[in-house]
Amino acid sequence: MKLGEKIKYLRLVEGTLRGLDREMTQQEVVRALSREMKRSFSQSYLSQIESGARPHLTNSTRMLLAKFFGVHPGYLVDDPEGFHTELMSDARVQEDQLDLWLISGAERFSRDPHVSQALLKLAEHQDSRKCLMLLKSILETPQLVDRLFSVLGPSNVRSNVEPIRREAV
Repeated sequence: MKLGEKIKYLRLVEGTLRGLDREMTQQEVVRALSREMKRSFSQSYLSQIESGARPHLTNSTRMLLAKFFGVHPGYLVDDPEGFHTELMSDARVQEDQLDLWLISGAERFSRDPHVSQALLKLAEHQDSRKCLMLLKSILETPQLVDRLFSVLGPSNVRSNVEPIRREAV
């Protein structure tokens, strides 16, 4: 994958994580960098990077973008010719696929902000798979969901969401 494609992808992910339900525009990224990181560069520079007109980043720009998008600076380079993601560990590939699936689900449930935010929070966690395994264990324990929700659930969700009661079979 080329550097420009990676930046476009990161703008999409960042827009989703920020609740925009779309990718962040180049101008939005530049403004956010200025506001949040107190450093910036021009939208035209970002456009040149994405289009491939500028195939490389300066080290300071790479570090700034890596910090802003929450990725390793080494990610912000063109992948070598013949590079395949299958060369990554299966566990990391599966975790990345799970996170992308969760982000996609958050987009689909954008009309239900509580579910959408929960899916995004899960995708942001370092080990989404472990979180899902914990959820499975919670769901296998009768009444634990309602007990945990009454103790840990945010008050605005508690007042808007009634727990689903199932009749014993």
